[in-house]
Amino acid sequence: MEGTDSQSTPTNEGSASKSSSENVRQKTDIAWRYAIEGQDSQGRRILICQWCSSIFRGGGINRVKHHLAKVKGNVAPCKNVPNDVQQIMEDSLNENVKKAKEKKGIFEIGNPLGRSVAGFEDDDIQEIPHPKTKTQTNMSGNKGKRKAHGIESYMTGKSLDHSQPSIKSCMQSKERWHDTDMAIALWFYDACIPMNACNSPYYQQAIGKITSMGHGYQGPSYHALRVTLLKDAKKQVELIVDNLRSKWAETGCTIMGDGWKDNRQRSLINFLVYCPSGISFIKSVDASDFESNAEYLCNLFSEIVEIVGSSNVVHMVTDNASNYKAAGRLLSEKYPTISWSPCAAHCLNLIMKDIGEMTHVKDVITLASRVTVYVHNRKWILSWLRKRPGWREILRPAETRFGTNFIALKNLHDLKQHLEALVTSSAYKRELKNEKGKEVKQIVVDGKFWNNCLIIVRIMGPIMRLLRICDSDEKPSLGYVYEGMWRVVNGIKELFKNKKKFYGPYIDIIDRRWDNMLKKDLHAAAFWLNPAFQYDKDSPCHMPEIMKSVLEVMQKLKMDGLQYMMDEISMFRSKDQSFGFEFAQNTHKTARPDEWWKLFGNDAPHLQKLAIKLLSQTSSSSGCERNWSVFERIHTKKRNRLEHQRLSYKKRSYDPVDYETIDKVEFWVIDEEQEGELDYDELEEMIEEEFPKTSENEASQSHKKDTNIVQLDDEDDVDDIDFESYEIGDKDDEDEDEEWLR
Repeated sequence: MEGTDSQSTPTNEGSASKSSSENVRQKTDIAWRYAIEGQDSQGRRILICQWCSSIFRGGGINRVKHHLAKVKGNVAPCKNVPNDVQQIMEDSLNENVKKAKEKKGIFEIGNPLGRSVAGFEDDDIQEIPHPKTKTQTNMSGNKGKRKAHGIESYMTGKSLDHSQPSIKSCMQSKERWHDTDMAIALWFYDACIPMNACNSPYYQQAIGKITSMGHGYQGPSYHALRVTLLKDAKKQVELIVDNLRSKWAETGCTIMGDGWKDNRQRSLINFLVYCPSGISFIKSVDASDFESNAEYLCNLFSEIVEIVGSSNVVHMVTDNASNYKAAGRLLSEKYPTISWSPCAAHCLNLIMKDIGEMTHVKDVITLASRVTVYVHNRKWILSWLRKRPGWREILRPAETRFGTNFIALKNLHDLKQHLEALVTSSAYKRELKNEKGKEVKQIVVDGKFWNNCLIIVRIMGPIMRLLRICDSDEKPSLGYVYEGMWRVVNGIKELFKNKKKFYGPYIDIIDRRWDNMLKKDLHAAAFWLNPAFQYDKDSPCHMPEIMKSVLEVMQKLKMDGLQYMMDEISMFRSKDQSFGFEFAQNTHKTARPDEWWKLFGNDAPHLQKLAIKLLSQTSSSSGCERNWSVFERIHTKKRNRLEHQRLSYKKRSYDPVDYETIDKVEFWVIDEEQEGELDYDELEEMIEEEFPKTSENEASQSHKKDTNIVQLDDEDDVDDIDFESYEIGDKDDEDEDEEWLR
């Protein structure tokens, strides 16, 4: 026993001596003053930050130093470190970097900041949790990161975390960074790559993959991009489409067809299939020779239906042209279970077009455009306005692709106080020397103009909200169309306090489009099955015509178990069994309707199947319009020897609310008529003729009365709107649908 003890003693002493020597060498770093050395339950060495109690299992004191200096990218920054300690750590790191750069030209050295942190990617930093408030918890996460939409969410693979660059990349000189950026930029310039290509979610992912390959990586060749990689990309897309196809039988699907003309005036028709899981491209057809033939279109639609599967198709949506209407009727006769309807977004666009052509609305828009044009053509006015707190640009691109005039009108009304301050300021006096400047002032200070603006904006508000729902692909919209139109009509009546002489012309326009074009049994049935409206006491769900539409759809779709449907309908309306769960009633307005039925409709399986099929459909063919630039290439040979089928392998989806697609706002920002310059005498004579002094005095008196008419910012308060002074003019000419549609 003694011998054993005596033999083990030198070993322990040597080990202790070695550990002591190592500690003496390591603890010369200034960061040791703020770190506590210890061991975990497995006996491994750990370092603990004395300020926030974060635990470091690898990386040594150098990692603690980065933690205290709050260097982002490789370690979590300390939240409690004092500013003076943080500054000391930063100075220490900067000194090491400076010394490394001085030696770099003489001989190669290792990382001056210590062992590479990249070697500790698998090591954990365990931070002792501190209690968080609910607000702090909600604010953490992926804030600021672009969310992937469409196909890229499926195809984005694992790559480097670009939000955390390595220490090596941070140490590169500015010249090295610039050279790398310039190399990428020159490639863009030489290949005529659009600048917005760098906004693609695949751009930074590709850069990350290249850097992870290390030195010596060579990019793919022309042949690989054209053949091998394109085939692989096609396989990936086919897997995605197969995944979507597998869901068509469960949820049903909508075929979206849209006709348009390219820059060569060819009539092209795009076909896509919509289901809640995503939109997939089917086919793009050049129908220049047969577009006006309804029978040909019906055969074309039938071909698409067979590709998708007639048992999977619930609905088909096209535009409103007469040839498409006729083809839709023929298709419904050939496939009785498939319903056809026009694009809801297109019908709403026609409603806004008709309202915009009313004389009094057109006059208000014309006056508003004069103000906009004048402000945009005067740099000093824009500069003056931009210095005011709360100022926004006087014209923003439209939030949807339709209704640009009405959105711009609302934007102008929101800036009323700024514009009034402008024209009454001393700086604006110089603009009163010209006719247009004086006209703009009279428009801005005219209370009647702002009153009419406000009324038009209130009328169009519900229509724009419904259009935004229908024009979006994010969730199915079929169950919201009927209620949205009902809300539009009732909102206009309430706005005018049920005075028919005011609301009549607008309701006539809406009814003409709704009754003759858009209103279908499918919309009413989807509305009735939507729990958000079924359990709303104020909704028209219990109107006999809606219940009749539900029965018509049941019969048309030839649903199984019709004899059980009556009991299940009663169960749904009276909130019995699973429909009466507290969770079901708490979520019937917030959950997506089709998902709600999947969760709570199990006690009514036949009605559940019908509800899921209807509430999973879209009401618009807008998705076909988002890829026109891509679809056009399918029918051209711009890319050498690239067959049409090969070019259609990959498609890309765009946000339905896309500001960059709106290019028809010049009316608001460009003065189309450039008049010749006038000398002062001529200008004075024109002003005398146009605005005599007596008229100005009368106008001034009238304005003092009108400015008190409306000072409303709350959209719900309309009691003070002067409806009596609101002039309503009827359109003189009937609208020509065919010309507008084409």
